[in-house]
Amino acid sequence: MSRTASMSAPVLPIRGRLRPLGLGDVRITGGFWAERQSVNAVASLAHIEYWLEREGWIRNFDLAAGGDADIAQARRGREFSDSEIYKLLEAMAWEIGRTGDEGIESRFRSIVERVAAAQEPDGYLNTKFGRPGQEPRWSDLEWGHELYCVGHLLQAAVARARTRPGADDGLVEVARRAANNVCETFGPDGIDGLCGHAGIETALVEFARVTEDDRYLAQAALFVDRRGHGRLSDVEFGREYFQDERPVRHATVLRGHAVRANYLAAGAADVAVELKDASLLDAVRTQWQNAVARRTYVTGGQGSRHQDEAFGEDWVLPPDRAYSETCAGIGSVMVAWRLLLADGDPRYADLIERTLFNVVSTSPSADGRSFFYTNTLHRRELGTLPDADKPSLRAAASLRAPWFEVSCCPTNVARTLASLTAYVATSDDEGLQLHQYMPGTVTHRRADGRDLRVSVVTGYPYDGEIRVRIHKDETESDSDDPWSLSLRVPGWATEGATLTVAGETRPVEPGVVTERRTWQRGDEVVLCLPMAPRFTYPHARIDAVRGCVAVERGPLVYALESVDVPGIETVDELRVDTSQAPRLVDGQVTVRCEHVRADENAEQARGWPYWTGPNGSAPVADEVLDEVPLVEYHAWANRGPSTMRVWLPTTA
Repeated sequence: MSRTASMSAPVLPIRGRLRPLGLGDVRITGGFWAERQSVNAVASLAHIEYWLEREGWIRNFDLAAGGDADIAQARRGREFSDSEIYKLLEAMAWEIGRTGDEGIESRFRSIVERVAAAQEPDGYLNTKFGRPGQEPRWSDLEWGHELYCVGHLLQAAVARARTRPGADDGLVEVARRAANNVCETFGPDGIDGLCGHAGIETALVEFARVTEDDRYLAQAALFVDRRGHGRLSDVEFGREYFQDERPVRHATVLRGHAVRANYLAAGAADVAVELKDASLLDAVRTQWQNAVARRTYVTGGQGSRHQDEAFGEDWVLPPDRAYSETCAGIGSVMVAWRLLLADGDPRYADLIERTLFNVVSTSPSADGRSFFYTNTLHRRELGTLPDADKPSLRAAASLRAPWFEVSCCPTNVARTLASLTAYVATSDDEGLQLHQYMPGTVTHRRADGRDLRVSVVTGYPYDGEIRVRIHKDETESDSDDPWSLSLRVPGWATEGATLTVAGETRPVEPGVVTERRTWQRGDEVVLCLPMAPRFTYPHARIDAVRGCVAVERGPLVYALESVDVPGIETVDELRVDTSQAPRLVDGQVTVRCEHVRADENAEQARGWPYWTGPNGSAPVADEVLDEVPLVEYHAWANRGPSTMRVWLPTTA
């Protein structure tokens, strides 16, 4: 039994401030996230599997296994399509661990059998390279994604090892042979190279934790230290695109391709924790802090450039051009979770919450069968329903699409939702910490053999009351041994948050509130968070949204969607009156707006969009709308084509 095999979670460091609790320790029993996990299990996994079969991406493994002489012509999908099968397997493994679903287990084994059949005798596994008519192995480290694909294979194997230790399907052994091949090929005496898309680094560390083979950890550390020395060829976007222009230890902010940047930071954090490398961990902290402070959207989304799916410069956060790729949001959660485990700082959990509610949950449709690849904050024109029978270009779909020519986001969402319970709570020698609030139960067995058990009852994120009750078995006697229960008070809860314990209520500030006492069966702690809707104002240096406000309530960002305002052509015709705070009316967040309309005939006659006077084109308010409803950003575009914006111009 490995040091981590008894725990079922994606990230299990052997040291750090906090220890994660796994799928067997945390149960989400209702509410917002339970619904999304159910839709993911029932609809999304089967939908993804259908498209992977239909597009021929799983069949690629059959072609490779059969020695098809025409594989170069017959293979389907992009160079990284193998990774989507591995992410589906990972999502299935977590779902099997969560629910024990026998139908998913059967489908999982069938896919693993087809994958395993394509593996070469030396452990190499990729359907795009190395066979007759194909490019040689490792011949395109910049764009080939061979190591990236191995990384997702390893993560699928980690999920399987932790949810079904000792399973006889063979996936863990397939991954071991592939990892050995990587170490032999790219070790100290092998190719002095690395992958253009980071991802294998964190996978190797986690595989080392599962197998207790530090050879994989050493290889991950080698890949991290190789990055930033110009080993990859220069490309039109510059080496920053690959994070290869500056060593990880010297970088001060996340930059370049946003998914690559986050995956690299996650891997570097893993290496740093395992090797007690304080300077490397400090570098990741600094990069995270600066990226969150200057390069992150109000939704938690990251990446403002379409051309290279990349971070922009500091403060360059245009809402209408937001790329905010779903996978970048998931990568951001990966980094923040690792830093939270290392440091215990609640700011990391704050960003995880914001990103989960406003990026990860925004991507899938309500039925779980279509997805956003990118997550704009401003839709100027009505979107076009994508062809339900045809893959969409990844950034071209103006509404959620059932599949993409590059379909990394659906599989990434699926594996994240399936493993979500592993991001809720942690433990330490003092007790339990709750980071995300969902109805459910949390159980932790301490080193002394005693169980700590609590249940959470809440309507969060729509209700700010989080009620935590202490549970004990009838046969378990009350103990005089105290332990600590810690709750996160979100950073947005700046006024009005309270904690009630033993009938006494006190105000609490953002951060972590800890109650240590000798708990008795039935004791309750009640955290009440202020849930009045609020205006949020941008930093003055974010030019693109100067003079605008956003509306938030609790952890949710809201948007103005045209389907909620009959009679207007576009939401751009509305201005928010900030003299009246946003209100909650029958459960609906509303704002007061003025409907303004520019004189388009005069503008067209002038033929020039500039004036010498400050009010040359000032629109005049046609009417005042007292209660304009807003929609939760994650739910927008579920009612057909619409215009939408998160940042709203003001009347002032």
